[in-house]
Amino acid sequence: MKFNNLGYLMKEGFRGIFLHGFMSFAAVCVTVACLLIVGSFSILMYNVNIMVEDLNKTNEVLVFIDETLPDAEAKSVGTKINQIPNVQNAVFVSREEALKAFVADYQDNEAFSGVQAEDLRHRYVVTLMDNELIKDTVAQLTGIAGVAKISAAFELAEGFTTIQNVLQIASIAIIIVLLMVSLLIISNTVKLAMYDRRDEIAVMKMVGATNGFIRLPFVVEGFTLGMIGAAIAFGLEWLMYDALVLKIGAEDTLKLFSFVPFTELLLPMIVTFVAAGLFVGVVGSWTSIRKFLDV
Repeated sequence: MKFNNLGYLMKEGFRGIFLHGFMSFAAVCVTVACLLIVGSFSILMYNVNIMVEDLNKTNEVLVFIDETLPDAEAKSVGTKINQIPNVQNAVFVSREEALKAFVADYQDNEAFSGVQAEDLRHRYVVTLMDNELIKDTVAQLTGIAGVAKISAAFELAEGFTTIQNVLQIASIAIIIVLLMVSLLIISNTVKLAMYDRRDEIAVMKMVGATNGFIRLPFVVEGFTLGMIGAAIAFGLEWLMYDALVLKIGAEDTLKLFSFVPFTELLLPMIVTFVAAGLFVGVVGSWTSIRKFLDV
């Protein structure tokens, strides 16, 4: 294809956006709506997954040290604990610190009024990197010399892991369904646009235009509309997300919800929206015009 012909066809593609303003507007609106739905749900699931991970990290393992060990040896056990691959952090809690926490929890219970620091053990509060490996990690902790006892909430860790796995599977499945529905809606919208211009395509075919010559302006038009829709959807997504986070942050006095800043999602969201807009615009136009070329 000659360069001047290519320039003419691209020019026709851009001109077609304004010649068929209503259908172009409808295609952009549908693209924006679908991308907003898929993008919003994806961001929501990402934040929920982060929240579950944070809750998972609060499930700590208590490692009690043998009371016969001197203080210096009890503290040295922490070095061995931190050498275990799945241990993220191990905080030493002395008998005296444990007693203060104990008194704060049971100060109204007279049965524990005579408890002394010597009655308690030094301990380590251990945070794990992956709670799915909690049983293996506890087994490794048990094998460390100087460890007398370990307290770990296996059921809670397994519960968090189950919730996280279910959320991941559900989010992937729902996003795929939403994406398929969005593509179906957008494809039908593009087909309506093509149907509205079937006479124009038929005339071009009758005067001997090739399929490529006819198709290229529509592909350019679809690409442009897809990019416009992606840009508008991205901007709206950013504004809506920041407004929602600000609203929830102002009302959530207990700090139960924590959302990542949109800047952390900037690159993946840009890539996703551009790819979706490109796919919807180009592929939608390319496939939808096929049936109208058989004149």
